[in-house]
Amino acid sequence: MADRVHTNARHTTNIGETLSLNPVFVRPGESTELPKFTIPDGMSLPETAYQIVHDEAMLDGNARLNLATFVSTWMDDEARKLYAETYDKNMIDKDEYPQTAAIEDRCWRIIADLWHVPDVENAIGTSTIGSSEAAMLGGLALKRHWQARRKAEGKSIETPNLVLSTAVQVCWEKFLNYFEVEPRWVPVNEEHFVFDGHELEKYVDENTIGVVAILGVTYNGLYEPVKEISEKLDEIQEKTGLDVKIHVDGASGAMIAPFCQPDLEWDFRVPRVVSINTSGHKYGLVYPGLGWIIWRDTEALPESMIFHCSYLGGDMPTLALNFSRPGAQVLLQYYNFLRLGREGYRQVQQGSLDVAQYLSARIGGMGPFDLVSKGDTIPVFAWKLKKGYTNKWTLFDLSDRLRMKGWLVPAYPMADDLADMILQRIVVRAGLSHDLANALLRDIESEIAFLDNLEAPMPREGTGSHFHH
Repeated sequence: MADRVHTNARHTTNIGETLSLNPVFVRPGESTELPKFTIPDGMSLPETAYQIVHDEAMLDGNARLNLATFVSTWMDDEARKLYAETYDKNMIDKDEYPQTAAIEDRCWRIIADLWHVPDVENAIGTSTIGSSEAAMLGGLALKRHWQARRKAEGKSIETPNLVLSTAVQVCWEKFLNYFEVEPRWVPVNEEHFVFDGHELEKYVDENTIGVVAILGVTYNGLYEPVKEISEKLDEIQEKTGLDVKIHVDGASGAMIAPFCQPDLEWDFRVPRVVSINTSGHKYGLVYPGLGWIIWRDTEALPESMIFHCSYLGGDMPTLALNFSRPGAQVLLQYYNFLRLGREGYRQVQQGSLDVAQYLSARIGGMGPFDLVSKGDTIPVFAWKLKKGYTNKWTLFDLSDRLRMKGWLVPAYPMADDLADMILQRIVVRAGLSHDLANALLRDIESEIAFLDNLEAPMPREGTGSHFHH
């Protein structure tokens, strides 16, 4: 950082607005100071630019110790080689990269088969930048179908609503905002810790475009029971005639359940499920960003959402929100399908589940904590501080102490009616070994001992979660 104010003809640069370069890293004639927020006047050598960016990126956390993110942080050497060879491919340019387009088609069909689509040849799917884009496409399809049906009946299309849990990921709040759909929030509480269809009839009406069920709630890793929700909608249809469909947000669980809980009926085996999204870059085991969405059949995806345009020499149908986007991650997904196969995915995912349940059993056995999930759905679990255990520290304090040792283990409040409940959560991904898990347990135990031995409570002002799901 600059320790002085530097003036040139265009503006005054204040402290903190420049990059001061170590003379060891620059070449004769190069500047030793560069602006942070304006483009430099001159060029730098590639080695100098690399060193600047490399050194700044070093300040990020260690990805292997990040137990907050669901996103893949490790792939094997061959995958990294393939990534380096294909990062210049544009997924949208199907005329220039027809084989990448063909592989995308194979991938969504493989996923559709995993999710028990009745007829893969009559299904439709696409890759996306992530599961958030995929979720928005699923919600938009529900809205378009509802609008078409209402128009055919000569009824208003002014007030669509979507029924979903208050524990949904923030992408659904974006969908509701961007696409002007009223939320019908189903609150979570101590008795109904996940959305399970309880009192669903209070939320569904003729303006309901659909219901969202989450396979792997980000707060705690639990599955919302898709089949039970569907059965409740069956009851509602019998009484009211309302035929309400389900979109499953399987951002995490849709790439765990097919391999590790194959008998669980949550997917297209449930007739009301018309679309499912997932993250290829979560438990699809691919680097970010990659998502997938599959519709049960072509009827479930309105034709109005498919665009046919001439682009770079060919007719190109597209149904994603984004246009130009990377093709490398799609190739990495296919690589994983070939590399691992069904049994390999089962072993990798079960390994993560085993570590998650090992950690949850040990943490649940520690004096201060009560588990709220065990890591036996997706390899994610959460715990809370026992009531009355201490007034000296909170889970936010424990999170801060662990961060000092490199571990990112977030603490945060639950949603809505449970906003007073503070949880701490661990996401286990491929790469978190039993050895690393034991190192984490030792650090948790030592930090608990430190906090318990405080003579006075930790300062409260300014504490709280900076974590977002």
